[in-house]
Amino acid sequence: MKRPLLPVASAYVGGVLVGAAFSVPLAGLLGVALAVGWGAVALARARPWLVWVLLVLAGWTHMTLRQAVLSPVDLRLVLGDTAAIVTLHARLAATPTHRIRERDTGESWRSMAVLAVDAVAREGRWEPAHGRVAATTPDVLSAEFYAGQAVEVEGVLRVPRGPLAAGLFDYRAHLRWLGIYHQLEVGSTNDWRLRTPPEGAARRPWGDRFCGWAQRTMARGLPAEDEPVRLLWAMTLGWKTALTEEVSEPFMRSGTMHIFAISGLHIALIALVLVAVLRVLQMPRAACGWVVVPLLWFYTSATGWQPSAIRASLMMTVVVLGWALYRPTDLLNSLAAAAFLILLWEPRQLFQAGFQLSFFVVLSIALILPPVRRGCDRLLQTDPLLPPELVPVWRRRLDAPLRYLASSVATSLAAWLGSLPLIAHYFHLVTPVSLLVNLVAVPLAGLALAANLGSLLCAVWAPGLTELFNHSAWLWMAVLIRLCEWAVTLPGACFHVRGPSLPGLLVYYGLLIGIGTGWLLARGRRRWFALALGLAAVWLAADRWHSRSRTTLLFPPVQAGAAVFVDAPGRANDLLIDCGSERGAPYLLQPLLQSLGVNRLARILLTHGDARHVGGAPVIRARFRAVQIVTSPVRFRSPVYRRALAELEADPPRRMQVQRGDAVAGWRVLHPLATDSFSLADDAALVLRAEVHGVRVLLLSDLARAGQTALLDRGGDLRADVVVTGLPSRGEPLIDDLLAAIQPAVVIVQDGESPAYERAGGVLRERLARYPATILYTSEAGTVTLRVGRGRWQVRTMTD
Repeated sequence: MKRPLLPVASAYVGGVLVGAAFSVPLAGLLGVALAVGWGAVALARARPWLVWVLLVLAGWTHMTLRQAVLSPVDLRLVLGDTAAIVTLHARLAATPTHRIRERDTGESWRSMAVLAVDAVAREGRWEPAHGRVAATTPDVLSAEFYAGQAVEVEGVLRVPRGPLAAGLFDYRAHLRWLGIYHQLEVGSTNDWRLRTPPEGAARRPWGDRFCGWAQRTMARGLPAEDEPVRLLWAMTLGWKTALTEEVSEPFMRSGTMHIFAISGLHIALIALVLVAVLRVLQMPRAACGWVVVPLLWFYTSATGWQPSAIRASLMMTVVVLGWALYRPTDLLNSLAAAAFLILLWEPRQLFQAGFQLSFFVVLSIALILPPVRRGCDRLLQTDPLLPPELVPVWRRRLDAPLRYLASSVATSLAAWLGSLPLIAHYFHLVTPVSLLVNLVAVPLAGLALAANLGSLLCAVWAPGLTELFNHSAWLWMAVLIRLCEWAVTLPGACFHVRGPSLPGLLVYYGLLIGIGTGWLLARGRRRWFALALGLAAVWLAADRWHSRSRTTLLFPPVQAGAAVFVDAPGRANDLLIDCGSERGAPYLLQPLLQSLGVNRLARILLTHGDARHVGGAPVIRARFRAVQIVTSPVRFRSPVYRRALAELEADPPRRMQVQRGDAVAGWRVLHPLATDSFSLADDAALVLRAEVHGVRVLLLSDLARAGQTALLDRGGDLRADVVVTGLPSRGEPLIDDLLAAIQPAVVIVQDGESPAYERAGGVLRERLARYPATILYTSEAGTVTLRVGRGRWQVRTMTD
């Protein structure tokens, strides 16, 4: 068999997928696996089939084992799903890491740690417990907290929150695939205490000591710890603190973020440098392999055993040992071997984005690069009957550069095709510019990494060269930063898309593998392949037509604010109503719009002068290049609202004022009049009503009592199937007379989980509970989605 490990890894992966999809008792599964294993040994004729069944069962059993509750004091049994104020006795599973969030007021630091819990105390009563917990703490933990330390921590222990809206990052699922089912929210660094005195504490891990020494060495001779220096630490040592949202953005949007993961690029470069040096020293090929492989694992250990580094080191180990033992190497077989070994160690890696991206990128390169190289060989081949000395000099000199360029373009294209749907799925982003940028960015990153390695190697024996290497690395990183910042300004450099569905991912990679291997293009399968493509095109067109005939309204729980997005057929009638607060808009509303594939907004409507509704308008308007801003003619005293309007005065065509009787994007304005004057801004909020495919929707914003009374007094039909309201700063929304006039079937209250005054109070909840309608609170339900199509409508929440 040419690639023996490929079917082995595929069967095991199939078992892991079955184990993730179906939960069965572990004991029964082990019994079946043992019976099949005995049958494979005893029954010679059935052995070729039973071996494959056994591999599937092995993956299934291992996955089930990893997810099963084995300990009687497992945290999932001790605490369940309830949140509680607790004190934990635990050990730090790894040295805490730090994250920086940049705000207008400055930098905000946060410490993140993983704890292996021994005991838990609730209300002063201790009990044994077992499990891993992700702890988050404002500010920076002291350096005395590191991996292996026994600690006591106080905080709120809860099940991690799920995504607030479909398509956003699911932190709960992310932690679950890491084997973590609870999150500890610690109030401050004062809630951390060491349980072991300093003289009895475990020694700081050598990896931490190495990284600290390496950071100091790589900064030697440089004038300041600036952005290029921090990014060099991130690229060489895996120091993620440098990768703030603002710093990461140009790399994300240019498709070059991969250079900051300790991955194949780093491991391959280190291996090449080491092999080159050892071969210059005339070390035998076999000995090179036994020297290089331990050094690769030394680097992986020194950078904190990051999963991406482990994956790359495993694959490079297979490749280097094959080369050292004079064995023919096959990239697909090496890829299968690395995947099989990793999943034998931890099957949950299969469901992590980094694992999927790494292996599909390498798979795509393995499939696409060989035929491209063969094509280049045919194109660049000279007449075989022509003696080499008669080939023109210019032709011989261009041969190597052309081959290198073709290979680089093919590698960049293959990597882009391999990662395209996964990046769209996880990040809702497509980056065409990365095809060109990576042709320059990867060599620049390689030069910077090589300079850093030179700096570290010379630190002991040639300190003078260390500074020279540091300045060189700084220069290459500075050029790389400018390149990525420039690339994202190009037209069409990147754009946001809706993430593909699971069937779409399977079809895409099925086509990629089928075409890359040539299986689908074989003579007997071409007709069936063409027919399948035609049917898929018809299905996609029908799905597209169906989605374009549907209107979707989203009501997200924007932190300390409110917003509504109307996703109408096409983009011309899309409408964003309010933008949330200045604090909440960038962290929920902006990612939500990007996950919907919104790159440009036709209109933003600002209902009234409340900072909780319009504070995020400048950020959202700049990010999504809003064509038109719709406001009320009523004047408001809010400084935030006035600043937002002042920016529009220089461009009057972009501003549109509406009042009662006007219409905007299919919505009829019911309140207020231009002549209205209220003492409270909430009373003058714009009220909108629309009928979408026969479903009546009424949006009240934060309309307070006086405004509600004015709306009733002006008469007109207020009936609606769905009514949406916020919380006014004074009084309550939806007074009884207004509720009776609307007669809704569904009431959506846009309140927030925090701060406490943003949540709907008990009195309001009791009053609305008496009304015969479905009452939904976004603080509990997450984003509420209303989908309206021809003849039917549906309301869904994130808890459904």
